[in-house]
Amino acid sequence: MNEEIKTYNNSQPAEIKNIYDLLAQTIDLELTEAESKIWHAHPVWFIEGNPIVGYSKQKAGVRLMFWSGADFEENNLNIKGGKFKDASIFYNDVAEIQLNELIRWLKKSREIQWDYKNIVKRKGQLEKLK
Repeated sequence: MNEEIKTYNNSQPAEIKNIYDLLAQTIDLELTEAESKIWHAHPVWFIEGNPIVGYSKQKAGVRLMFWSGADFEENNLNIKGGKFKDASIFYNDVAEIQLNELIRWLKKSREIQWDYKNIVKRKGQLEKLK
């Protein structure tokens, strides 16, 4: 696990840390080609500079967000962004994480990507990469 992300996870309360650790470990195992770092104050994984997946603590719980998740056609990724192609799920306990589902989403995150890396250059317009 990226040291910066490990430090970030370790600074959280135990119930949040357990969720964060399982998410980070699973993402690292499945997206071996991805670069991870703290980006805009939260852990995010990138493929070729394009943000793919990340998590953060919000009022509703730990939000796991896939930048291109709206196109995954997954019922449990039901919190969709408005303007962009993101989709999320919230967790409040590590037992809520279904690893088979998470692994499936991570595989889709590699196969289905919108170009967020160049969104500023394109003045807010997204283009599909894969």
